[in-house]
Amino acid sequence: MRHCWNRLRGLCCPLQVKPAAPPPGHTVTSAGGVTFPSTSHRNLVASRELINTMSQTHDAPSSLQLCRIMRPDDANIMGNVHGGIILKMIEEAGNIVGSRHCNTQSGQDNCVATLARVEKTEFLSPVFIGEVVHVSAEITYTSMHSLEVQVNVMAENIFTGAKKLANKAALWYVPCSLKNVDKIMEVPPIKYASAEQEEEGRKRYEAQKNERLETKARVEKVMPPLPNAERYTVGFSQSSLIHLVSPSDCTLLDYVHGGVTMKLMDEVAGIVAARHCGTFIVTASVDAINFHRKIKKGCVVTVTGRLTFTSARSMEIEVMVDATSLVEEDNGKYRAVSAFFTFISLDKDNKPLPVPPLKVEGEEEQRLFEEGKARYLNNKAKRMKERQ
Repeated sequence: MRHCWNRLRGLCCPLQVKPAAPPPGHTVTSAGGVTFPSTSHRNLVASRELINTMSQTHDAPSSLQLCRIMRPDDANIMGNVHGGIILKMIEEAGNIVGSRHCNTQSGQDNCVATLARVEKTEFLSPVFIGEVVHVSAEITYTSMHSLEVQVNVMAENIFTGAKKLANKAALWYVPCSLKNVDKIMEVPPIKYASAEQEEEGRKRYEAQKNERLETKARVEKVMPPLPNAERYTVGFSQSSLIHLVSPSDCTLLDYVHGGVTMKLMDEVAGIVAARHCGTFIVTASVDAINFHRKIKKGCVVTVTGRLTFTSARSMEIEVMVDATSLVEEDNGKYRAVSAFFTFISLDKDNKPLPVPPLKVEGEEEQRLFEEGKARYLNNKAKRMKERQ
């Protein structure tokens, strides 16, 4: 009995130390506890709405709710829950509800929902070790061969019962047959509350489909960094991670889970950001993640991250995942996944720090910088519009 109590006490102890409460008009953003202005009211309203509706939605056939307590091995170096862990949990919930729904239609092969795309994801509030994370997933649109899953992440303090909205995400899946992984199955339709809801879903479907095709055609090359690169240049902070895909990383189809890939991408992006700043860093947001091709068990994946743009308070990092089969030599190396991650720099008190400017060298880096600046200004304009 004493041994069990000690284990429980050790699990919950990290909750005793938390960052100071943010000032009025601010909200704690991302997995690291930084304060950003003017989103607290919107997040509070959204949190209350989700808390009120969670009990009504998780029993629906096209929805699902998962929860688990955050353990010390889920932490980043700052002691909060790693952003990649949250991304992995989001994908797991989406995969389950998508696969479950696609197998409700009789007369066709059993199938598994395969992740094709994740829309832009904001890290709205930090999640602490010892908190219980509730991940609710609901199918909000279906086409003939794909489905959209909306996922919300709530973090609960088990001592006070207080809940907060940590993340929101939209994911797109396609169902692949268990008998033939290259065969895309039909998706059973869902019932919509109104014709307007269905039309809005169709617009989102067309938009993501077009953007996914554009991104696939725009494959950037991974350039090797120059030796002894100057500090604050792209080459100085560029980083790569090599990972052998094992059975524990894979779905029933022996292809890697999307959540595993996203966690690796977040880790590499974090290394790039930390090397550039030399400080603590946290994930602020992730732009759309496009899954171009599947990664099979036994493949070696190379995850490369490089800085493309810096503002006064943030860093944009392009992350590319390339895969090579150890067995099938004819396939060669191919681009599997790509995305842009945004990180911020923090001091020891979890307060935002200025980001050192990126030293751009050459036409290629200048082009990437200008494209990153355009994305930054576009996202900033969207945030301003939401506040109005």
